[in-house]
Amino acid sequence: MSHILISAAHKSSGKTTISIGLAAALRRRDMKVQTFKKGPDYIDPMWLARASWRTCHNLDYYTMDKDEILSTFARFSRGSDIAIIEGNKGLYDGLDLDGGNSNAALAILVGAPVVLVIDARGMTRGVAPLILGYQAFNKDLNIAGIILNKVGGSRHEEKLRTIIEHFTDVPVVGIVHRDERLVITERHLGLTPSNEDSHADDKIDAIVDLIEAQVDIDKIIEIAEKASKQTPPARPRRPQTSADISIGVARDSAFGFYYPGDLEALEAAGAKLIPIDMTKDIELPEIDGLFIGGGFPETRMKALQDNTRMRKSVRATIENGLPVYAECGGLMYLARSLTWKDETCDMVGVIPADVVLHDKPQGRGYVRLKETGNGPWPLLDDDGNPGEIPAHEFHYSSLENLDGDPVFAYQVLRGHGIDGEHDGLIYKNLLANYTHLRDVSANRWAQRFVGFVRRHMNDESMTTSHGKRQSWT
Repeated sequence: MSHILISAAHKSSGKTTISIGLAAALRRRDMKVQTFKKGPDYIDPMWLARASWRTCHNLDYYTMDKDEILSTFARFSRGSDIAIIEGNKGLYDGLDLDGGNSNAALAILVGAPVVLVIDARGMTRGVAPLILGYQAFNKDLNIAGIILNKVGGSRHEEKLRTIIEHFTDVPVVGIVHRDERLVITERHLGLTPSNEDSHADDKIDAIVDLIEAQVDIDKIIEIAEKASKQTPPARPRRPQTSADISIGVARDSAFGFYYPGDLEALEAAGAKLIPIDMTKDIELPEIDGLFIGGGFPETRMKALQDNTRMRKSVRATIENGLPVYAECGGLMYLARSLTWKDETCDMVGVIPADVVLHDKPQGRGYVRLKETGNGPWPLLDDDGNPGEIPAHEFHYSSLENLDGDPVFAYQVLRGHGIDGEHDGLIYKNLLANYTHLRDVSANRWAQRFVGFVRRHMNDESMTTSHGKRQSWT
């Protein structure tokens, strides 16, 4: 399998823009390009998927074991001509001292040569020891090419190229000059998601034009072809259950944070997924369950507020016992109000609290949850013991003025959640948390949720049982 990993010396070096440009450039050559993103991320994969015309998948050491990473990589790489893995942070950055979950570790695991993106601003001769140090730090890693990014001009380019060629044996495969056309607007949570950008395709076209002109695409293909030819084992696809329930999924400019594997898992468990636009559709369709994922409801809060009929429809169906799962942006939408930049808008109001956006993250990074046993879904542990769940969060908002005596599905062992100690608000058949779950072997949440929806359909008494779920007090 031809594949490469695009990494950088440090974050914000421009590797996402370059990865988008490479994916689109290879696709322009009629190649089937499969993209992957290391770590927990929604926004970069949305851009990579749009550039490659194929769904991007995440490879994450925290939520997945090594066999699952290998299997996921193998399964989705098959049938492609080339695979591109975009790293996160710096090449050697990670949680552990030994770097066992770093980009370098992932490259070694899947046998991927590394193309290192270096932010060259303010650098000349110092680029050589940087490259030599990165090579020497782990001899098992193959740094096969360098792309110099944000180069200042032709003189700067000439100096850098001469220095690298003189002091190192790593080829320069691209020199990308500073150019505003390569910039994707950033906000408090990173790049603006492609589902919010009406000119996303135009932006990708501009990026790929510049990347094609400044990066040796033939050399990139040559490097990828020298990847390890050993194909890791791919686990079989999930057994497909005939669809017997329908689950609405909020898919619009406000809510777009969904892992493709999670949606696939919902379908495999027997759910027909029905997309819903919370900003434009006037009410919920006939559905058996509802999934409102993350996103940026604050950027669309006026449209969400103005869609009064939808807000009333969502509240009424939750009050009537519809099984609902909401993550982060979904939780924000279900609250009483949302305040951002001194403006406040009404939301659904089924969660008696107000959401406030802050200038700094309130919860960011990996999370570990322990189930309290109060959740609407069966416990993770089949023996009835509370399970521990690896997950992640990234939110600038907090839940304020929460009324009553709320019941929580999770104790937060690592991370922040709702209040630093708890996450997963329960109300009737609603579960809403700041934490983003991922359907992996450590937590098959999609199957558990579909099972809960199915049991609710088969036993209407569930809407009136479990007294803890009926009110906040």
